[in-house]
Amino acid sequence: MDPAVITALIAELGKKTSVCWLRYSVYGNPPTEHAVWHVWHEDALLLVSEGSEQPLPDITDAEWVEVTMRSKETGGRLVTWVGVPQRVLPKSEGWPAAAAALASARISIPSLSETPKEWANTSVITRIEPSGEVLEAPGSLSDESHAAVPRPTGAITRGALPRILHRRKKRRPKLS
Repeated sequence: MDPAVITALIAELGKKTSVCWLRYSVYGNPPTEHAVWHVWHEDALLLVSEGSEQPLPDITDAEWVEVTMRSKETGGRLVTWVGVPQRVLPKSEGWPAAAAALASARISIPSLSETPKEWANTSVITRIEPSGEVLEAPGSLSDESHAAVPRPTGAITRGALPRILHRRKKRRPKLS
């Protein structure tokens, strides 16, 4: 596909959707995958993490991030692109606009004016700008499921469900 069409598609999906999937690797560790909520602002994806927000460990230390976006209509995977993450610092020029965009899109926050102040102290705002590299696009989607391997857990089941004896049969009305 034409690069200009892909760029327009990424921007349109960023504006229409509020959830995407990130895949990144830090310090030579295996890649981690996270579903995150985001806002599209000034041709880049904005995320708020850490503190009381979504956990994205060491995302600002990653050299690249694979972003998978889905179609709002069908829910299917539509495009996967590579972006460069960059932390937006509270004292930087872009902080007020980024924090305002995220706060206005955030569901159920206590205060529209106080939340960005809290984020400045406890959270990290990350800007992911597309690098121009596209891994998957319409017409070239892979057949892989992209399902993540479940994380190890200590959860167990109680055992088999109890057997039910003497189940009542459903009574049907006699027709004739």
